Amino acid sequence: MKKWTARGPASVRERRAAAATGEKFSRPPWERMMRMHRLIQSGKYPNCRKLADELEVCAKTIQRDIDFMRYRLQLPIEYDQLKFGFHYTEPVAGFPAMEMSEGELVALLIAEKALGQHRGTIFENPLRSACQRLAEGLQDRVTVNWNELDQAISFRSAGVAAPELAVFDAVSRAVLGSVEISFQYLKLRSTQHEFRRARPYHLGCVENQWYVFGHDLDRGQMRTFALPRMRAVKATKKKFERPADFSIAKHLAESFGVFVTGGSLKPQHIVVRFDAFAARLVAERTWHPTQQIRALARDEIELSLQLSGFEEVERWVLSWGGHARVIAPRVLKERVRKAAREILGE
Repeated sequence: MKKWTARGPASVRERRAAAATGEKFSRPPWERMMRMHRLIQSGKYPNCRKLADELEVCAKTIQRDIDFMRYRLQLPIEYDQLKFGFHYTEPVAGFPAMEMSEGELVALLIAEKALGQHRGTIFENPLRSACQRLAEGLQDRVTVNWNELDQAISFRSAGVAAPELAVFDAVSRAVLGSVEISFQYLKLRSTQHEFRRARPYHLGCVENQWYVFGHDLDRGQMRTFALPRMRAVKATKKKFERPADFSIAKHLAESFGVFVTGGSLKPQHIVVRFDAFAARLVAERTWHPTQQIRALARDEIELSLQLSGFEEVERWVLSWGGHARVIAPRVLKERVRKAAREILGE
């Protein structure tokens, strides 16, 4: 007797039946179909009603899943008129597995490791569920030793900020639902929270810090709010439509991080020179889409950027200590010099 696999061809009768219906099948949930596969393979001849009760869905959903498994996955499912249930007419080695290349598998495993920063947020369970379903779909095809993966791949970040779960939950739901929010916010140079109202357009994690980018209703301008400095976030009943031309990439195009000038300053040509020690480290990474690197004598380099704000790039230059020197513009050079003197207490 032939052993049926997921790659076996459908019978002529099955292909004709699928063609005759002219139906375009959507992809039902993979987990439900795997449970149906196990129930059918058990030899208990489950029918649509029994499967629907077991999986807590309607009988029509079960029938669509059966059709999908029969015609798209090419499983040898038939209905036994005497036993009033479904069965496999030929041995099935296993539920069809999703095909993944080695590179895709490694990317998936790295993504799973990178999900650590989402733990404790509303995204944790959906992301964990997605990874589990992908792993189930790979059964009998790929074996993964997660302990070895922990030893081989890791992510480590310094200065990770963890916003309150209630704040993250409220903000993320408002962003996804396009709902206006009100909240109390503590500005960097303030000692007390102040009441704010905003239309949240985008939620982003930049340098291990969560921010929400949106339109400040009272100030009439785009603003960036750090989630750890937000509290008492409340979603209103007012819906809004995000501007069609809004792009987070465009919004931050002239920023070294998240600070934007709101168009008050034109982009300036920033040039920083690095000595031989720092040159290789700097050249190995992309710091900004506008960056250009010019090789100099003695293995030094000059990094050029187009930015409209100095706050974040000033701190970045200072982090390199004596290995970096600002060449232009003069205002940035003076800011770095002043900051260095303050550090030394001069």
